[in-house]
Amino acid sequence: MKHIYEQKLIHRRAVEIVHRISDELSTLNARELIKSGAIPAFFQAVQHGITEIVNIWELGTLVPECKEFVNRNGETPQQVFSRDHKQLAKEGEEWMKQTAQSYTFVGALIITIMFAAGFTIPGGNNQDTGFPIFLRKRLFMVFILSDAISLFSACTSVSMFLGILTSRYAEEDFLKSLPTKLIIGICTLLISITAMMVAFCAAVSIMLQGRWWVIILLVLFASIPIEAAANWRTKIDAALHALQNSCTYGFCSDEKGQISQRCSE
Repeated sequence: MKHIYEQKLIHRRAVEIVHRISDELSTLNARELIKSGAIPAFFQAVQHGITEIVNIWELGTLVPECKEFVNRNGETPQQVFSRDHKQLAKEGEEWMKQTAQSYTFVGALIITIMFAAGFTIPGGNNQDTGFPIFLRKRLFMVFILSDAISLFSACTSVSMFLGILTSRYAEEDFLKSLPTKLIIGICTLLISITAMMVAFCAAVSIMLQGRWWVIILLVLFASIPIEAAANWRTKIDAALHALQNSCTYGFCSDEKGQISQRCSE
């Protein structure tokens, strides 16, 4: 977490510097802009993947002329960056697809379990009325609500991951759209796992009335996968932060190669 904070702080300060430089460049005319050496510096930043400099939503917005710069080969900065980072684009696409496929499988499994649990309620139904036997118990309502939350969250999560798998993987998608979908999918999947464990504990508590020592043990054991999932989400967030900070126009800088390693730790 400390490393993530430091990286965010560095990125924020770098963006502030870029804004100040952009304010100065915006006051120059075309001839002064050429003499200042900003054009070759801009192309070098593009080739090295320095996000804070080449990000079209940062510098390009403040100094529109930067988007139209052309090098000796007649290429714009975006064309240069796209040409020099094709391999990294493929690696980013593969990582996104593999991650989304794994989480889609987990989400689909939770959907199947929680959908079935909604119809196989603890205690069964009253043969005369057809209503659940433990309908008036608070723990039963906790079970039903947790089951519904888990099911709906898992459905949302799977929808996000399917959106990633069916994405066109355009350059601009890597900067915001895909990471946002992945973060939403992971968060809703974590909520689904937590709600599933709450539903399990509620169902067991209904059946083991009065045996609090067993219930307490089950709650303690149920907190283990929740904590593991939270830790797993933190590592994914760190990887996504590295991806977002090192990506522009949809591609990544040299930090991209560290993402898979961070997720597997």
